[in-house]
Amino acid sequence: MTYRLLKLAFGLTLAFGSFQAHAETRITYKSAKTGSSYYQMGVQIAEAIKAGSNGDMIVTVEESQGSVQNVMEAKARGGDYVFTTPPALVSLAQGGKAMFEGKGDPKFDEIRALFPIPSLTMHFVMSADSGVSDFAGMEGKTILLGKGSFGATEGEKYLKMFGLEGKVNIADAELSNAVAALKNGQIDGFVTAGSWPAPNVIEAAASADVTVLSLSDDQIAETKRSKLVIPAGTYAGQAEDIVTTSLPVVAYTTSAMDDDTAYALTKTFWDEKAKMGEEAPWWNGVDQALMANITGKIHPGAARYYQEAGIELTDAQK
Repeated sequence: MTYRLLKLAFGLTLAFGSFQAHAETRITYKSAKTGSSYYQMGVQIAEAIKAGSNGDMIVTVEESQGSVQNVMEAKARGGDYVFTTPPALVSLAQGGKAMFEGKGDPKFDEIRALFPIPSLTMHFVMSADSGVSDFAGMEGKTILLGKGSFGATEGEKYLKMFGLEGKVNIADAELSNAVAALKNGQIDGFVTAGSWPAPNVIEAAASADVTVLSLSDDQIAETKRSKLVIPAGTYAGQAEDIVTTSLPVVAYTTSAMDDDTAYALTKTFWDEKAKMGEEAPWWNGVDQALMANITGKIHPGAARYYQEAGIELTDAQK
């Protein structure tokens, strides 16, 4: 009798463990370097998905060296893989162009979008003492661009594009020193890209009088980037909207993910987004309008959620 009871108990334990393993969906989320705002967003998404699914979905955040690596790994990962990247990189991978030349793979065609996350938003931050209120006024000023980042590359491109190449003094310093250098008068301004509100711009605006420059519609068209409006009052002393450019960023998976998981992930993200925005304001910049930035196909499971939510998708996204 004792043996039979032990055998039954062991069998029930195995069955319960099997049920738990079946009920719990595990997801790997690959985004950016630890310490970056996008890695922090990944952690927030993981916490929100766990809370919103009552623990049925567990998201593990993986460090990444950047968006290109994220896309490349889509070739070898399974249906539990979620990653972030600008839509433009997905298009390049599927076309075997630029950094993906000679590295094409049919699996790139299986990449599918889930939902947008905060965009990389350009900020041109000038001290009030510099008197600069537009790009032309930057001539002769000292600007910190930083090194190796999207913001540094994009900022340098804009200076050249708007006729300021060789007319601006570029400070030789890391972006992490920007706020202190601005307060000390060592620089007149700095360029940074990230989600808005950007932590370093919040710090600069709170500790010194600053002006964040707006771009004209013609300038935005010339950059070939997406237009983005940062509402008045986002930063201390900001009385008017800031019109700038952004590079959209989207959470992707592949068609290897089953429809129910993609549906649950997408629905839970949108259901929890308002709560995430209470803790981190950059989520408040994510709304249905950003869906237009998704240029490729959306996962059928995610598309089911958008249909239920009354969010129209383009023919190209279906």
